[in-house]
Amino acid sequence: MKVGTDGCLLGAWTDISNCRNVLDVGCGSGLIAIMMAQRCNARITGLEIDSEAAMQAVENVAQTPWKERIEIVNCNALSFVPQKQYDVIVSNPPFFSNSIRNKETKRAMARHDDTLPCAQLMDFAKRTLTDNGHLSVVIPSDQTEAWCNEAIFKGLSARRISYVRTLPHKPIKRALIEFVKGAYPVPCTDEIIIENRPGEYSDDIKKLLGDFYMNL
Repeated sequence: MKVGTDGCLLGAWTDISNCRNVLDVGCGSGLIAIMMAQRCNARITGLEIDSEAAMQAVENVAQTPWKERIEIVNCNALSFVPQKQYDVIVSNPPFFSNSIRNKETKRAMARHDDTLPCAQLMDFAKRTLTDNGHLSVVIPSDQTEAWCNEAIFKGLSARRISYVRTLPHKPIKRALIEFVKGAYPVPCTDEIIIENRPGEYSDDIKKLLGDFYMNL
């Protein structure tokens, strides 16, 4: 899984105000970790279970101006033992649970949640976040309620949700969600529309991704 819209949206949308340490869980090719480094002065750690993807992330990071602040670790997040707490944890997690698995093992690993189930990601975030830190994820919109309920069960809650449509008349496909420790009464919600019409990016996307997309 290389560069995709989900990862780009999450990398630009995640709040990195006043953060010193960021953890990208399942960093793949390093896209989001690099975007985080471009947006702030924090130290970034990327965790990637697949050794070839981790190697590619290392190569990609080495070609950036922020390479001194980004570390890529080839390991399963569920076995990672952090030496510090993080102000921000960001993840574009595998989210298919019951669909037919792709025959290509690496692609299946990136897409199916048996490598990083929601409940275990929530547990990990609860242990690893600073008291005022947050976990930001991008998931299919139809899983929003399940993720929010699981967060509550684990002692977290949704503070901010942006629903994503590809076009104004299309159904919502994705949800960008920010989870924090403790109980947050009602999350702030809004919508992001990617294109006004095919081939014409919306003002939302121009504002959000203007620093990252060369054609914006």
